[in-house]
Amino acid sequence: MSLKPLAKLLLHGLCVVLAFPFALTCAFGRVPSIFALWAQLAALFPGIPGDYLRVAYYSLTLEKCHRESRIQFGSFFAHPEAIVSRLVYIGSYCILGKVHIGERTQIASGVQILSGRQQHSRAADGAIGGAVDEAFSTISIGSDCWIGARALVMADVGPRTTIGAGAVVVKPIPDGVVAVGNPARILEPTR
Repeated sequence: MSLKPLAKLLLHGLCVVLAFPFALTCAFGRVPSIFALWAQLAALFPGIPGDYLRVAYYSLTLEKCHRESRIQFGSFFAHPEAIVSRLVYIGSYCILGKVHIGERTQIASGVQILSGRQQHSRAADGAIGGAVDEAFSTISIGSDCWIGARALVMADVGPRTTIGAGAVVVKPIPDGVVAVGNPARILEPTR
């Protein structure tokens, strides 16, 4: 093993040790309010050490978070029911809900991935329901995707797909296309 991968492995191990007490206090993601407290705090650690600390915390608390991924400053997961696969990059200031992110997917800064389109119900009298109604769904982002800056994703995105900056994804987007706009629509290929 060369020096650089060994150094990365050691840094990840050190960060797991540092994150362990925080993961323990939230029962490794099973106490949502404590999970959110530490997730938001971990989002505030700057630089590469912060990236490693966030990945270490999430590797202990999410369903899965691969140590070879990177989560930038200001980004956090709102729910522990998430999967971050190998070599995923998440830019700064992203808020992620219940999401499964495929390998090698890159998410630009300021992206929000909500836990579905219908998180809050309305009663017959028009009163809005809260998060206790458990109307969350899991969004799937395929492998090898690019999600552009400030995109808002509320539906599944197929593998090898590009979502343009500022796009609003309200319906599933198929494999291997480019989708832009609000609501996101598939660009026709040029000949």
